[in-house]
Amino acid sequence: MSLRWCLLVALIGAWSVTPGRAQDSYPSRAVKIIIPSAGGASRVISDKQGHYIEPVFSPDGANVVYNRICADNLRSSLWTQDLGLYVVPSKGGASKRIIDHGHEPEFGASSDRVFFNDREGDEAALKSVATTGADERVHLKSKWAQRFSLSPDQKWIAWEERFQVYTAPFIGTGKSIELGAKGSALPQVRMSKDAGEWMHWSQDSSKLYWTLGPQLYTRPLNASFTFVDGAPEKLPDAPSDGVKLGFSQPYYAPTGRTAFTNARIVSMKGNEVIENGTIVVNGNRIELIGPTAATTIPAGVRTIDASGKTIIPGMVDVHWHGQMGSDEIVPQQSATNYASLAFGVTTIHNPSSDNSEIFAASEMSKAGIIVAPRIYSTGSILYGATSGQTAPIDNLDDALGHLRRQQAIGAISVKSYMLPRREQRQQIIEAAAQTGMMVVPEGGSVFHQDMNMIVDGHTTIEHSIPQAVLYDDVHQLWKQSGVSHTPTLIVAYGGYFGEQYMYQRYNVWEDKRLLAYTPRRELDARSRRREMIPADEDNVVSIARNEKKLADLGVNVELGAHGQRDGIGDHWDMWLYAEGGASPMEALHFATINGAKALGMDRDIGSLEPGKLADLVVLDKNPLQDIHNSTSINMVMVNGRLFDTDMNEVGGKAVKKKPFFFTKEGGDVWSAGRAAAMAHTED
Repeated sequence: MSLRWCLLVALIGAWSVTPGRAQDSYPSRAVKIIIPSAGGASRVISDKQGHYIEPVFSPDGANVVYNRICADNLRSSLWTQDLGLYVVPSKGGASKRIIDHGHEPEFGASSDRVFFNDREGDEAALKSVATTGADERVHLKSKWAQRFSLSPDQKWIAWEERFQVYTAPFIGTGKSIELGAKGSALPQVRMSKDAGEWMHWSQDSSKLYWTLGPQLYTRPLNASFTFVDGAPEKLPDAPSDGVKLGFSQPYYAPTGRTAFTNARIVSMKGNEVIENGTIVVNGNRIELIGPTAATTIPAGVRTIDASGKTIIPGMVDVHWHGQMGSDEIVPQQSATNYASLAFGVTTIHNPSSDNSEIFAASEMSKAGIIVAPRIYSTGSILYGATSGQTAPIDNLDDALGHLRRQQAIGAISVKSYMLPRREQRQQIIEAAAQTGMMVVPEGGSVFHQDMNMIVDGHTTIEHSIPQAVLYDDVHQLWKQSGVSHTPTLIVAYGGYFGEQYMYQRYNVWEDKRLLAYTPRRELDARSRRREMIPADEDNVVSIARNEKKLADLGVNVELGAHGQRDGIGDHWDMWLYAEGGASPMEALHFATINGAKALGMDRDIGSLEPGKLADLVVLDKNPLQDIHNSTSINMVMVNGRLFDTDMNEVGGKAVKKKPFFFTKEGGDVWSAGRAAAMAHTED
């Protein structure tokens, strides 16, 4: 088929077909649209609503095959029945389900058979089925492959395995063939040097393309196999550079000045408290800060009287997990991101996430396209256990390769996770020193591994040490190391978690701010039927006491809420520090400036000082009197953008928060039905 038409999946208010594509948070229905590639009028070809991804034309252009998928917490469960691969005429008409499983459909040389990725037992598989739905076949299997891609002429197969790209001839033998990085069934070549993903073929099947970060790599088959026509006598090495597709985009910042006057300012500059102070923000930076009586506000500045209120820096969550997208769809409005900001969390660092979704969201946030905290991440972990995601590391060059691939897509850090050998972890530390990255490992609740990670000089230690009491040997070791600690009290190892501790003590399902950003079906399931334990078995309080002792010795202890409970979890983590003996001021330090120090960002965030980025939280009550006042949030500012208590932007872009699907009638069927039943009972 000549390149005359483009195929799009359109969701309400947005286009979505490539990684980082955007969609509205409600109602998440989609239609399939065809539009001329040169521009012009489009037409809808779908006959029903659904969640659609991965549309492809048949070679003759007569049909379109697509994948109908389910939903998750970011998208409504409406229109998610009858999942699978479908075919619809490109001129429009009735859609027909071909098969109820599989993903990433594609065509080979003919238009009557669809190839797709799937699982066969515990292995990845390339399968095919006739467009009529008959004659399903298994062509290839691989224990560790992540994805297969068939060439348009149906003569070659490419696959991704443990972050590398491989190619081999595709042979239709009538039985499945086993492929792998060390396979010998067919001649094969590793196409990538450092790493690669997002494979696709040229239309004439002579070249394979893949990407790594912002670069597009190309390798012709005749530069890969000696038996292909036109191959030189000596084949060249894998390409080390590609076509640079990246571009520069200004970091969005509002214009003009905003002054907060007459507030109590807890700056986190040491233990400084300005009882009646003023902060002047210019664009996205703090311009002035000091006592109101001694601070001159420039003429024409928007002034907010914060009498009786307390202003603290935005919270920094160093160990945050959660979805930034699903199926490569990044929402235009994410309840997850709004929840973080609504609870005053202005910076998050995710030490294990999907590469494409979180870095796409990070860039969109920087550009002002979505409302979100500052987003940083390791991306995918450097995994040591045997799986398709294993990061093989046998020397420093291997470690450097893994760090370069993560840095290329936007990572500021890497997570060393379950790597079985100490020298592997040390090689990662050396590679991080050479590439200017951080290493945030997890000991997996193994005491001795945590200790050697401290000795080896990792940036942080993630998660708590699983002992109820730490003795002087640990104290003396840690205070001399310079290694920070993110104990994630909310998932404290060694016993009862902080999350369960909070469910036991609070009717969490009654928190109105939390319910504004969390589907009730999810919150109720986690919080209403709660475990109860005696007070003398509170493991998390013992862990919090350990952290207080480490902090007193000079260890940088920070906050990490693990994404357990939508924004409020960060406050729970902070309150748990207080349960362990930390003062409100110390707990605020853990939640703000200490996290900034752990990330190496304390020159810009973590405290309220002239020249720093304008991330701050306005509270109705004083957290120094009672740390539980930290949730009395009146306004939040991130990067100079000011949001009111309902998370509507005040000034700047003036973005008004729209309803989330689970707050709309019919958008969360379980919640709506329960609400109706409760109303009937009350009547």
